[in-house]
Amino acid sequence: MTHDAPVPDATSPSARWLEAATADPTSDDPAQWPTGRLLFTAVRRIEHDWNAHLGRWDLNHAGHPVLLHLLAGPRTQRELARLNGVTEQTMSRVVARLERSGYVTRGDDPQDRRRRAVAITDDGRAAVIEASRVQPAEDLTARGLDGDQVAALREILVTLVRAQRGDHED
Repeated sequence: MTHDAPVPDATSPSARWLEAATADPTSDDPAQWPTGRLLFTAVRRIEHDWNAHLGRWDLNHAGHPVLLHLLAGPRTQRELARLNGVTEQTMSRVVARLERSGYVTRGDDPQDRRRRAVAITDDGRAAVIEASRVQPAEDLTARGLDGDQVAALREILVTLVRAQRGDHED
């Protein structure tokens, strides 16, 4: 069985990069790497640094966005799983960890007694607000970039996230 990679359209940015580059995927030079490898490498470094930062509050990259969603009010684990793009089983483990840390509580969902609602505690609110301050997060993700590069990166990332979510700007 063979798995052929899709061939980029000749006018796509990927095709133009492939055409211009003599890519060597085994090279130590990041300029030779495909875009996916560049993104993966950058994300892994940022995730490691971000987890170290969040660790000061006994949080990680999985629990942090859950607390952010709960700032808007209680939600079911099913809702949290959907919002975070994970399975309900994974969300159950994340919520259990947050509960052990004293950041959330689980109770009956007033709209459906068969479900459990997850709510943020005062300690959880304080931790996520402090851990989410903009400047440390920007410092962790923008290391080595100047202001113009940060602005360009943000624009590209917003476009990617919107495209992956199916958002459309009118």
